[in-house]
Amino acid sequence: MTRIIGLTGGIGSGKSTVANLFISKGIPVYIADTEAKKLMETRKIITKITKVFGNDILVNLKIDRPKLAKLVFNNPAKLSELNNIVHPEVQKHFKNWLKSKKNFPFVIKETAILFETGGNKQCDKVITVVAPQELRIKRVKDRDKVTREAVLERIKNQWTDEMKISASDFVIENIDIENTKTKVDQILKVLNDL
Repeated sequence: MTRIIGLTGGIGSGKSTVANLFISKGIPVYIADTEAKKLMETRKIITKITKVFGNDILVNLKIDRPKLAKLVFNNPAKLSELNNIVHPEVQKHFKNWLKSKKNFPFVIKETAILFETGGNKQCDKVITVVAPQELRIKRVKDRDKVTREAVLERIKNQWTDEMKISASDFVIENIDIENTKTKVDQILKVLNDL
């Protein structure tokens, strides 16, 4: 049976960097956020989202992502409603993806809100990526061209690093890429020996 290794971390921690390091080692990695974005372009999800958020969330029959983000990031109830639409679909998609990876001893499932959605309960082990908050803020500001306040707002909607660390099997402090590569190799050795 293929084991599921959760990979998570707060916004700007460097989950994608770590995910890419696992991919470079030949490990299948499911990027939940990327798949969620694709699923949000399907007619089924668009219909469900417009039922909750109204038709003015659409531009050219597609979800206006920045508009939707503004609505949900300052409103935990709306964020929860959106998650209740998208996450079950991502779960179904992941299960189908996993079937195609049954020849691998384990796969990585990368998701920002693994603990927040209870997804950690479906994982055999969990890896959390952390970085100092100021570095995370700088990374997200540079990447997304957003304000410091916007980044802090997103951080506020996620579990703290301390909470994630206490519930994780492995922690990668992602400050220096060489140290991160070394840590990924060490974790792979442990996972391969399980």
